[in-house]
Amino acid sequence: MKRLATTLLLLMMVCAAWAIEKSTSIVYINGTKYYIHAVQPGETLYALSKCYEVSEQLIVEHNPSTADGLKAGARIKIPVSGNTATSTVVVKSNKKSKKDFATHYVTKGETLYAIARQYEVPVQTILEDNSTIDPSRLSLGEKLLIRKKSIGKGSEEENHDALTEYAEQLSSVTEGDDYYVVQKGDTFYSLSKRFSLSEEELSQLNNGLKATELKAGAMIRIPAQMDSASAPDVTSSPETEEQQHTEGNELQYSAIDFRAVCNCDPLQVSLLLPMTVKERPSANYLEFYQGFLLGLDSLKTKHGYSIALDLYDTKRDPEEVERIVQEERFRRSQLVVGPVYEDELDAVVSFAEQKQIPLVSPLAYITRIQSDALFLMAPDPTQKYEKAASMIGEGKRITLIYTETTDKEFEAEMLDLLGDRPYIKHLYKYQHPSIKVEEDEIHPSDLTPILDNDADNLFVIMADNEIDVDRILAALASADTNLRARSIGAPKYTVLGNSRWNRYQNIDRSIFFKNRVTFFSTYHAKRDSERIVAFDRAYLRAFGSLPTLYAYRGYDAAMIFVAGMYNDIEYDMEDRRYMPLQTIYRFSQQEEHMNHANRDWMRVNYNSDFTITIE
Repeated sequence: MKRLATTLLLLMMVCAAWAIEKSTSIVYINGTKYYIHAVQPGETLYALSKCYEVSEQLIVEHNPSTADGLKAGARIKIPVSGNTATSTVVVKSNKKSKKDFATHYVTKGETLYAIARQYEVPVQTILEDNSTIDPSRLSLGEKLLIRKKSIGKGSEEENHDALTEYAEQLSSVTEGDDYYVVQKGDTFYSLSKRFSLSEEELSQLNNGLKATELKAGAMIRIPAQMDSASAPDVTSSPETEEQQHTEGNELQYSAIDFRAVCNCDPLQVSLLLPMTVKERPSANYLEFYQGFLLGLDSLKTKHGYSIALDLYDTKRDPEEVERIVQEERFRRSQLVVGPVYEDELDAVVSFAEQKQIPLVSPLAYITRIQSDALFLMAPDPTQKYEKAASMIGEGKRITLIYTETTDKEFEAEMLDLLGDRPYIKHLYKYQHPSIKVEEDEIHPSDLTPILDNDADNLFVIMADNEIDVDRILAALASADTNLRARSIGAPKYTVLGNSRWNRYQNIDRSIFFKNRVTFFSTYHAKRDSERIVAFDRAYLRAFGSLPTLYAYRGYDAAMIFVAGMYNDIEYDMEDRRYMPLQTIYRFSQQEEHMNHANRDWMRVNYNSDFTITIE
C-alpha cells in the first residue's frame, strides 16, 4: 500500500507539472534570459522545476520570495535552462540562407522599434529569428537577421504594443526600476515631470541618455512604482518646455511636436527656390521644381492626397525671402521646402518654429542654424565613410598612391578614416611606355610590384587631376591583366575612389569596373535602373527633355516629405529608410545638433562583372 501511495503521489506531481502552461514571455535582465511565469493556484516549485527543466534551488535563487512558498498571481523569473538559446542561434544563423534573410547591423542609438519600423517587420518576428537579442539594450554593431517574407507586414501600432507588453513583463520582475516605452511627443522635460525626477536623474537612469537621443519606441528605465497609470497627469506643451539645452552646449532650441495631416484633409505646401538670379532664369531650379511636380502627381494618383502647392521665387536674395514670409498665403503653409541657401533661412526657420511645422533644406548641409524644425536632405559630412569599415578592416593591405600633386582634402579624409591602421605609401611616376629601361629595372609606370602579393589590397589614389587618375587606374588594370596572364592568380584588390572623379569627362568608365572602384557619394542615379528609367520617361513626356540630378532631388523631396506629412512626421521622419529613386535617406538628430540630418551616404560599388551595387 505504501508503495502504491508513493507511486500515486509521484504521478500526481508529474501531472501537476504537465498541467502547467509554460510561459512564452521571455525577457533579458542584465544579460541573462528569463521566462516570466505568472503563478497559478496549486502550482508548486517542484512542478515548475520540471516544466522549465531547472532546479527548484535555481528558481528560489532568482526569486528569494518563493522560499516561503508560491503565491497565486505573483510573477517570477525562471532562467532559460542551460543557456541553450545562445548556442542555438549561432547554429541556426549559419544555416539561414541569404535568400530568405537580410542582415542588419545595429548603428549608434538604434532601437528595436526603429529597426522594425525601418523594415516594417513585426517585432515578434525579429525576436523569433534572433533569440539572443535584448530589446531594451541593443549593442552597436550587433548583427540581426530580418526575415524577407515579413518585410512590409509589421504595423507601427502592433510593434509598439509588443514592446509595451515586453516592458510590462520586465517591470513585473525587476526590483528598483520599471521600464517604459517612449510615446510620440514625449520629451526629456515631459517625462521628467511625469515621473517626478530631474532631467539629470532620468539621464543617469538610462546610461547618460541625452535629450536629443530620446526616440519614440525606445525602452527606458523609470523609477519603480511609477508608470503611466499611477504617475501624475502632467502634460507637456511648447510653452512649458520652450527652452531646452543640449548637454555641454549653450545652444537653446524650441522642441517641436509635429502633427500629421489626416488623409482626407488638404495639405498646403510652399516651395522656395531661386527661379531667377539677377533676373536670369535658373535652369537647375526649374528642373528641381519640375521633379517636385512629378512627385506630387505620383502621390495624388497613388493615395488621392489633396495638395496645394505655392512656388515662391527667392531671387537668391535674403531680403526677398523675408518679404515672402510675411505674405498671408505663405503663412498658411503646413510644409515648407527651401530656400536653398543657408543665408536665406533665418526668417523661414523662425516662422516654422512658431507654426510648429517642418522646414526642408533640399540641397545644402546646414551648420550655422540649428532648429528642431529643420530637415536636411544632404548627408552629414562627418558620416561619409561610416560604410567603409569592411574596406579597411583587419587583414587589409592598404596602399596610398601619390603623384607629384595631391588632393589635400581627400588625403585628410583618408588619413582620418585610417586612424592608426598601418598603410604603405607609393609614389607613382608616369613615364611614356616608349621610353625603355634596363632589363633588371622596373618601369616607373608599372604597378605590378604593389599588386604582386597574396594580400587583400585596398588602393587609395591621392592624385588631384584627371590625367594622373586615369593613368594610375589604367596601370592597375594592366598589372592585374599581366599577373593573370602569368598564371600567378587573380590579385585581390579594390580602389577607394574620390567622388570628384565622377566630374571627370574623359575617363573611360569601364576602368572603374576593372579596378572594382568604390565611391561614397551624396547622390546616385544610374540611368539603367528600373525606377530611373520610369522617372525619365515620365519627365520626358511632361517636359520634353531628360532630367538632371536636380529633377531627381526635387522628386525625392516631394515623395519623402509630402508623403511624410500624413504619418511619419509625427516620428520626426526617423527610423525609416526612404528610397524614392536610387538614393537612400535616413534622418536623425545627431549629438549636440538639433537639425534632422540625412545620415546615409551612398556606397557605390563598381563590380568586376560590370554590375553596380548600392549600399
